[in-house]
Amino acid sequence: MTINEAINHPAATIVDVRSEDEFASGNVPGSVNIPLHTVPDLVEDFKNMSQPIVLCCLSGGRSGQALIYLQAQGVEGLHNGGGYSEVLIHKM
Repeated sequence: MTINEAINHPAATIVDVRSEDEFASGNVPGSVNIPLHTVPDLVEDFKNMSQPIVLCCLSGGRSGQALIYLQAQGVEGLHNGGGYSEVLIHKM
């Protein structure tokens, strides 16, 4: 599945791992804010999310960290969407 397909999948969950303040300043409509520092406490929540799960942040760095961590915890269906502005461009 390409990132464009993942972003536009009807069951996709888009998770923005930026801080609450960053998220409030602009985000992908319908996305969920789970700041990176809280990801380890919410692994089971990620496992129960509708897939595909597209992670994003400001530039793709933090979402990449979250992806690596969550994959190591056995979470499936993950994609790094990069920066939230990139996700917005691909969202139809």
